[in-house]
Parts: sequence; C-alpha cells; structure tokens
Amino acid sequence: MRIGVIGTGRIGTVHANTLSRHRDVGSLILTDADPARAQALAHRLGETAAPGVDEIFTWGVDAVVITTATSAHAELIGRAARSGLPVFCEKPIALDLPGTLHALAEVEAAGTILQMGFQRRFDAGYAGAREAVRSGRLGRLHTVRALTSDQAPPAAAWLALSGGLFRDTLIHDFDVLRWVTGREVVDVYATGSDAGPAMFREAGDVDTCAAVLTLDDGTLATATATRLNGAGYDVRMELAGELDQIVVGLDDRTPIASTEPTGPPAADKPWTGFLERFGPAYEAELCAFVELVLGARPNPCDGREALQSLRIAEACELSRREHRAVGLAEIAGEARAWAG
Repeated sequence: MRIGVIGTGRIGTVHANTLSRHRDVGSLILTDADPARAQALAHRLGETAAPGVDEIFTWGVDAVVITTATSAHAELIGRAARSGLPVFCEKPIALDLPGTLHALAEVEAAGTILQMGFQRRFDAGYAGAREAVRSGRLGRLHTVRALTSDQAPPAAAWLALSGGLFRDTLIHDFDVLRWVTGREVVDVYATGSDAGPAMFREAGDVDTCAAVLTLDDGTLATATATRLNGAGYDVRMELAGELDQIVVGLDDRTPIASTEPTGPPAADKPWTGFLERFGPAYEAELCAFVELVLGARPNPCDGREALQSLRIAEACELSRREHRAVGLAEIAGEARAWAG
C-alpha cells in the first residue's frame, strides 16, 4: 500500500512515522506547503517527498492522510473523493457547516471512505469509560464532567485560524462525550472569558470557556477548556451514575494536587501536551485507518460523526455570543440534511 501524506507539521510527522513503520504500508509520498520540511522528513524516514499536492494524486497512491491547515481540509477531502481514494483527515472537516456539508456530500457521491481524526476514541481510558457506561456498571448515568486544559497558549497568529476554543479544543470533548455515552446533545448553554492575554480578544476568541450540555436521556454534562493551565496539560472525564463513579485521565502525571492532608502530591512529571498524552491513541487511529482501507474493519469515526461534534461546537459558540441556551435543532446540518 502506498499512502500520500499531505502536511508534515507536528501531527503529520507523527502520522508519517506510524505509517512508515506499518507492515502493510509499502511506501509514503510526503508533501507540505513548506517543501523543505517535507523533504527533511522524507529523508529521515527513507520515503519520497513530492513538490506539491498535485503529485500526490498524479504519482499514484492508494489512500491519503490529510494533516494540513484546517482551511485546506474540505478541498482536499473533495479532491480525494473525486479520485476514488480513501481519506484520513485530522479534525475538523472545515471551520463552518457549509464547508463541512459540501465535503461530506462529495464523499457520499463518490462512495469513498472518510475517517476523521478524533484520537480519544482510541485512548484506553476513554474506551474503559465507554465499556463501563454501556455495561451498566454505573447504573443510570446522571452527570458527566469533561475538561481539556492546555498548559500554554498557541501562537497569536494561529488563533485567528483555529476556529475558536469550542471548535478547536472542546470539539474533542463533544465527540468523546457522544462516543462514551451513546447519547446525543439536545441543548447547550455556554460562556467564555477573554480576561487573559490580549491576543485572545484581538482574535475574537476566549482563553477559557465552559458549557452545560443536556443529553437526550436527561443526563447533564459540563465541558470546560482553557489555554492557560500552567500546571500542565490536563484532559479528564468524570462520569457519575446511581451505582458507581469513574474518571478518565487521572494518573501519576495528572497536573493536579490535593489540599487534603492524606491526598496525593503534585505530579513529578505532569503531561505537557496532547502529542505526549495521546501518543498511543494517535498511533492506534492510523493503524485503524490502514485496516479500514484493507477492508478489515468498519469505519471507527466517519464524517457524520465529525459533523455532529461541529454542530455542538457551533451551538456553544452561538450561546456564548448571544448569552442564551441554544437547542441543537437550531443548528443546520442534521443527518437528513447531509444525506440530502
């Protein structure tokens, strides 16, 4: 199997390393907006660099992995679909619903494969939580608390391109909330704070946000995020039911300390970022993509799943702007719209 990797930044490099080692992948063609960066990575891996995206499609590949800037995702998904190629794409499909729906329509029309990069579905902790919920171990689930806290903010220039904290960061929590619980979000109330560095206000974004989400069975969930968690990178999910309570992401590297006399001390080596925390999950999702292309497994996260998470993020952003509760029914792009 020959795979084209479009984008060789941080996550593109991680995925290229995984694929280059995979026993079912014979070779890679790498390309990037910075040709020198793609060439350097290709040299390290013993793979081939292409001067541009066109060569990915003209030189002949069996599948495409897209890890470019988000603004290019939808166009590249469409181009791969029209070429009859399976695609793995990092989230999101696009930063808006029209772009997302158009790309999904192209995939549907072509009858091709699109797997989205929501790596938490491949994390052992979240998989354990899903099993606990689905097995009935927790009894009736009544409360879910999810959080994603970055240790340090991204570059100011990148903020304006990110889509905002709900679409860029909490979209992972929205996806895994649906995946773990098996329920849909029906309404949200969200708010945010831009009281931190001025670059967030200048980008029209917030540095910290919180949302209350009601699921279709009445379960209540909260989701919070911040770019300014100096203690370290913190991603957790707590699930409380009538019979038991569990937590994902609590280990000896969780950047939190107890004030209780007998509580655990602060972590000696707290997590610093998503690539470190979710390294095994990133590898597992690419291995799943190879299996999917080979016909050995079903799609673990297709484009419709990404659409639903984006709709939740859109509802949260609307709620933040208008200071009101927003029902998901207000947000375009339901499954029937995608299918039509």
